[in-house]
Amino acid sequence: MKNFKIAEPKSIEQVSGLLSKGGEKVSLMAGGTDMLSEIKEGVAEPDLVVDLSAMKELPFIRKNRDGMHIGAMTTLADLASDPAIRSDYPGLYEAALSVGTPQLRNVGTVGGNLCQRPRCWYYRDAKFLCRKKGGSQCFATRGRNKYHAIFGGGICHIVYPSDLAPMLIALDAKVVVVAPGGEKVLPLSEFYTLPSKNVRRENILNPNEFLREIRIPPPKKGERSTYMKLKERGTWDFALVSAAVKATAGGNSFNDVKIVLGGVAPIPWRLEKVEQGVMKKKLSESMIKETAGAALQEARPMEENRYKVALVEALLVRSLLSIA
Repeated sequence: MKNFKIAEPKSIEQVSGLLSKGGEKVSLMAGGTDMLSEIKEGVAEPDLVVDLSAMKELPFIRKNRDGMHIGAMTTLADLASDPAIRSDYPGLYEAALSVGTPQLRNVGTVGGNLCQRPRCWYYRDAKFLCRKKGGSQCFATRGRNKYHAIFGGGICHIVYPSDLAPMLIALDAKVVVVAPGGEKVLPLSEFYTLPSKNVRRENILNPNEFLREIRIPPPKKGERSTYMKLKERGTWDFALVSAAVKATAGGNSFNDVKIVLGGVAPIPWRLEKVEQGVMKKKLSESMIKETAGAALQEARPMEENRYKVALVEALLVRSLLSIA
């Protein structure tokens, strides 16, 4: 493991100053559950690690007229235990509670969960120089690809591991990004980028920018949400497939619906065709399966991950009927 320096800024301005330094590889550390793993595995070799744990202005949950504001350093445990989150955004409560173990949720943060790096075993192994690390090939294409993407892969078949991101996108959340020229507010759906646009990164953050806050609009009348996750092990595991669903119910149908998948693509993957197919229709298991089947024809599974297609269909049936 390469030696590195640690800085512990106390303000937003100090963080921006450290990120703007030239000539050094600078990495931000929130809870550290992902960053320290990358450093130990030899995947990340920063010259300077900026530890955000002393930033008193970054952990917060505030309910305002315009919705919920969540600081990037808010722990997952605090998110899952907040009464307003549980009552107004039950899907987000479920997503936060699904992450890791109680010990990890006490340390892991909202910002860290949204900005974590992929868990692909070729990327995490220092011996493999894959495309994401500057190489010329994705080893998963012809290698072991049991946990890899069935949508949006192309030149790199990672899956994005966040549990919060699919649910927050379904809830129309926005993020506040601190940049040298000031703050930028953009939809979380525009925060992530496919490998075809930038194979080295999963989001649009420049080296001198960082995530400060997440904003969720207030729930509409009749709005329901849920997050469901299928894992290989009972606890402490990432999603094989997950589904985040938000819908406004009207009778036996949905007036509007938003579906975002996790565990199937390099970014949180929205299923707009399924949304359109189930809108304003009486829901049934057969109808959902038929609609999902048509949308899943766009999936491009590889040799070992074809099972994910069936998991997506099953999870869509379960999640949509649960809030119908």
